[in-house]
Amino acid sequence: MKNKFLKNGPRSRFSSNFANADFTKNQQLENSLQGKKVLLIGLGLLGGGINAANWLIEQGAKLTITDLKTNEQLAPSLGQLKNKSRIKFVLGEHREKDFLDNEIVVVNPDVPLSSPFLKLAVKHKKQIENELTLFWKFSQSKNIIAVTGTRGKTTTTNWIGHFVKSARKDTQVAGNSPQNPLLDAISKSKPKTPFVLEVPSFLLEHSLNSGFAPKVAVITNISPDHLNRYRNLSHYALTKANIFKKQTANDYLILGCEDNWTKTFLKQKPKSKVLFFSTKQLPVGEEGCFVSKNRRIVIRFKGKESVVCDSGIFVTSWGAHNLKNLLATVLAARVFGLPLNKIIPATKTLPQIKFREELVYSRGGLEIYNDTAATSPEATIAALERFAKPAKNLILITGGTDRNLEFKKLAETMKSKLNPKQVIFLNGSATQKLKKELGWERAITLETLEECLDNALKMARKSLPTVILFSPGAKSFEKFKSEYDRGEQFNTLIKKVK
Repeated sequence: MKNKFLKNGPRSRFSSNFANADFTKNQQLENSLQGKKVLLIGLGLLGGGINAANWLIEQGAKLTITDLKTNEQLAPSLGQLKNKSRIKFVLGEHREKDFLDNEIVVVNPDVPLSSPFLKLAVKHKKQIENELTLFWKFSQSKNIIAVTGTRGKTTTTNWIGHFVKSARKDTQVAGNSPQNPLLDAISKSKPKTPFVLEVPSFLLEHSLNSGFAPKVAVITNISPDHLNRYRNLSHYALTKANIFKKQTANDYLILGCEDNWTKTFLKQKPKSKVLFFSTKQLPVGEEGCFVSKNRRIVIRFKGKESVVCDSGIFVTSWGAHNLKNLLATVLAARVFGLPLNKIIPATKTLPQIKFREELVYSRGGLEIYNDTAATSPEATIAALERFAKPAKNLILITGGTDRNLEFKKLAETMKSKLNPKQVIFLNGSATQKLKKELGWERAITLETLEECLDNALKMARKSLPTVILFSPGAKSFEKFKSEYDRGEQFNTLIKKVK
């Protein structure tokens, strides 16, 4: 996988990578929303639409919000809007006239590219924006590390933020949860502020016209996901590729050497300097971060190799599935300019990421882990690889909402590591598909999270030590607002465990 596209990379000194972004008054004036007629498609119930609406009003936009949900359905979100009297609402429907009369159309992530109303706006050459494009245009800083991928992007984003903060305390991490929206981060930006952004595929759908080009782009991996939104896996992967399409020779792209889609990304001929992370020794001539033959994590950069830490010790603490996340993190931090004397100590103080195999209870031989962010079968497979050990009994709570994903591999993993009595299913469309693959039609299937946890606790206390793992392997929308809502509800139930 020799990278033949670029011979010389950008400067590597830490101070030079935090250069002034040259955000001039002329640019601010050009991007001004003051007095502009703006249509926001989708207020929603998850918080993103609320943040966007409040921010647009603060910028002086003449805002109209349209949503297929009714006033009654949107009541929780409507109550959180500021200056509601300055907003025009078209609820319970979309009207062609609103898409034609407004100058700018801001798209909520829930709005698919296939929307006929969005297509109408594009046909009439309306300016299409979303949270990411607005962040790029209005943030004073362009010193950005951006992370995308199917799995591991939240962990990698937060860990990179942890590393960069060790050198720059003003570092901002955004886009990785409803609590850290991109638009709120704009007010924290100064010309030299380092930003680490989590960027899902939804936000990359409209990024090319904005010129979004992070200094460092990371793609953690690609596996089937969101196939209810994209035509196929290739369409999904190439949407992810937008993260590097506007990069230049002064930027970096970090890819997984072992990921099947890396060759596809290289065929897009990125202009940026490409580096790789790998759990195996990198070929001679390739630069990146890898695990050496003696199990050391090594950075090979600018022709020099440096040992960071022991991979075995890390895997014992964090699980094998997190090894690639660490390799991508270390590499991103290094090419962004961090010296080794900042990187090495940071590997020893990595933060636990909320809802990612998070230990939420440990007492008397019982451990409970909240892995609500496992919204794909592959994520639950990774959790089982970590927790299904002979020395400990494991009880899995799983299931949720389907997104046209395949559950065959998850079923095979479950059969190899568990028996039907060790699994409690939370009912949903994905649950039924998984049960069919397993052939475990009589396995315990319950309607509420509380029922699932109560049954798991009764089972666990009969054979301690035991791990209860809540890893849905699917989305949540049939029973919860989002996976974050699902996780919060699970943690609320855990508080009652004695």
